[in-house]
Amino acid sequence: MSHDSILGSCKLMAFAPVTDPAMARAFYEGVLGLRLVEDEAPFALVFDAHGTMLRVTPVGEFRPAQFTVLGWEVDSIENTVERLTKAGVNFLRFPGMNDNNSLGIWDAPSGARIAWFNDPDGNVLSVTQF
Repeated sequence: MSHDSILGSCKLMAFAPVTDPAMARAFYEGVLGLRLVEDEAPFALVFDAHGTMLRVTPVGEFRPAQFTVLGWEVDSIENTVERLTKAGVNFLRFPGMNDNNSLGIWDAPSGARIAWFNDPDGNVLSVTQF
C-alpha cells in the first residue's frame, strides 16, 4: 500500500514553543521579518513564513532542544547572515565546524552552507544555502 498520498500533497505547518509571546513577536516579526497573520492570544502567534504557517506557541516550562527546530533556505547565506547580524542576531559557533569562519558559516560535506542562531527562548534556528 502506497502512503505517499496521505500527507504528500498537504501544506506543512511549523510550531515553535516560546515562553514570552511579546519577545517572540518582536523577534519573529521585527528581526526575522515574518508577517504576523493573527495574534491568537493566549494560544499562538501565527506567522506566514513564505507560505508555511508558523505557529509560535506559548508554553509553560520550556527547555529548548539542542538541535535545529526551524530553518530557512536562502539564496545568499553571507548576505543573510550579515543582515541578521546587523539586526542583532548572534550566530552560534561549534568547535571544529564553523568556528574558523568569520560569519559562523559551516561548509557541509554535501556542499550546503549553514549558519545557526537562537530565538529569544533558545530555540535553534538556521539558514542554509544549497
